[in-house]
Amino acid sequence: MLSHLPNLGVGLGFRELFKSELFLNRQPVDFLEIVAEHYLDAPAAKQQELELLAAHFPIIPHAINLSLGSAEGLDRDYLAKLAALIKQLNPPWWSEHLCFTKAGGIDIGHLSPLPYTREAVEVVCRNIAEVRRRIDVPLIVENITYMVALPGGEMTEAQFLAEVAERADCGLLLDVTNLYTNAVNHGYDVQQFLQQLPLERVVQLHFVGGHWHDGILIDSHSHSTPAEIWQLMDEVVANFPVKGIVLERDENLPAFAELVAELQQARHIAGSHGKWV
Repeated sequence: MLSHLPNLGVGLGFRELFKSELFLNRQPVDFLEIVAEHYLDAPAAKQQELELLAAHFPIIPHAINLSLGSAEGLDRDYLAKLAALIKQLNPPWWSEHLCFTKAGGIDIGHLSPLPYTREAVEVVCRNIAEVRRRIDVPLIVENITYMVALPGGEMTEAQFLAEVAERADCGLLLDVTNLYTNAVNHGYDVQQFLQQLPLERVVQLHFVGGHWHDGILIDSHSHSTPAEIWQLMDEVVANFPVKGIVLERDENLPAFAELVAELQQARHIAGSHGKWV
């Protein structure tokens, strides 16, 4: 199912602050990833912005607030709006996080980790099945960062990701920064993590740099990508059938040329492993 997806190349998470510079430097950007929530119930100006972006770049919608891990089920009004946006853009795939953001009817405003249990796998797969009834575009799910590992886990984080992807027949958005951050903060082995993932299901990567605070690595999307993450990206691209890589910078935005330089480095890594040439 996933092998037929197109190779999109090296992309950028779109942020309105660099829209002008993006259009002055379109060549290094193969595709854009948009935050879906920015265009749900969008005013005319945002709708026009979306149409402009879609006229010049392939667009991948990246959702934040579907809450695939909510045991109470999905917000159907939200799902209907998300389905309409994806239908409008007709992307080759779209993405959401493997987490929950709503509980007991309350939007908690945060990507919260799930317990790595069989019951949680069942909940997520049931919710993804409902999503599939509304959206027939392939879904890829992303690993998040977390400060506290929930007690009662019956499997590792990687086993949980793999189980959901296999049971729900969806792809993976492997955020290599999140993977590195969790490995540092929770002391697990990155190699063992990668070995537990279903190789053929890794479709897209995210990367960016974070910062240190009181001995904890924070996934703040606020700094240039460090050497450790470039090295991890190189290893993943060499061994997984990655079809797209996205730089996801949100805070402390540098000159656009610095973003372009990071995209070029990612392109160099892909090219060194025979991807997209």
